[in-house]
Amino acid sequence: MFFKKRGWKTFAAVSALSLALAACGSEDAGTDDGAVVDEGGATDDAPAVEETYNWQFVTEEVQGQVQYEYAAEFAELIHEKSDGQINIDVFEFGALGSEVDQVEQLQNGIVEFAIISPGFTGGMVAEGQVFALQFLFPDDQEVTQEILNTSEALHTDLAGMYEAHNIKPLAFFTEGAMQWTGSNELRTPADFENFKMRTQESPLIMESYRAYGADPSPLSWSELYTSLDRGVVDGQENPIFFIEDASFHEVQDHMTISNHNNYVAMTTVNPDFYNGLPEEIRALIDETVEEMQPRVFEMQAEMNEALLDSIIEDTENPTEVIELTEAEREAFRELALPVRDFFRDEVVGDEGRAMLELLEEEIAAAQ
Repeated sequence: MFFKKRGWKTFAAVSALSLALAACGSEDAGTDDGAVVDEGGATDDAPAVEETYNWQFVTEEVQGQVQYEYAAEFAELIHEKSDGQINIDVFEFGALGSEVDQVEQLQNGIVEFAIISPGFTGGMVAEGQVFALQFLFPDDQEVTQEILNTSEALHTDLAGMYEAHNIKPLAFFTEGAMQWTGSNELRTPADFENFKMRTQESPLIMESYRAYGADPSPLSWSELYTSLDRGVVDGQENPIFFIEDASFHEVQDHMTISNHNNYVAMTTVNPDFYNGLPEEIRALIDETVEEMQPRVFEMQAEMNEALLDSIIEDTENPTEVIELTEAEREAFRELALPVRDFFRDEVVGDEGRAMLELLEEEIAAAQ
């Protein structure tokens, strides 16, 4: 298997590091053959002097999880394609602070690249909460990823809204279908009554769980294992690979295969940094981002399948795995649909409503 299991309890015990990073720097690689360099950077042997670039890439996950492994493979590809000209240091979650800290570092140019979950930016770009709308995307993961790859609503409309906040999305990808874990069985909306559900800091996600009767509780995932263990919250949602790798199944008795949503992440870059790069370097980044899309889809599919087996086979931490029938899912879908009106009427303005309308049309066409 290509991923390395990282112990959650060890990770949770480590405090966030405070590192002082230099912004994007470049230095002349130099020439060792005595070639003359003119003022424009050209030599008598080559059209331009090569530069060495040193960049930082932050993620919201740790080694062995989708985002980190994506970023590590992205960095390796860029390094190889540039003949060693570009070096990217990849940081796992917690090394540079919280999810919110990492977003601010990207905006300020302290780091160049970041993988961001739109749910953590909902207070800044309200329209990004569109990914929190449950039962919006198709059940077919491949169709969903194709929509994420090609959607004008996302790559033009939503991306422009993020760029206004100094965040440039380069790609959107699914980390897999979302599932529920709980201290009690979660099979019907009635099971969510007064259930303390951990959520991201997103008004729309919280409203989605209020629609089921739950009590949503925003919480950074760095605090989640301990909070589940101590009963501070009763349950949470995540893709299967994350549930197993973070060992949430050790402190939750039930897991529900609900497929109620997809965990969508964005590959992002600081736009001032990106726009200031030479055209050929930007083209190299764009090419690598595109190449990584099928790779990350394959990566998450393998992880989610393998780690579901691990949860089922873990006899030391027995977890009841419940797979909802279509009729049971329909009961949740009916309660989730009115939340789209909340998104249109309470969360976003005219541009957000138009973006959602276009996205719904694209989803209908894809299906």
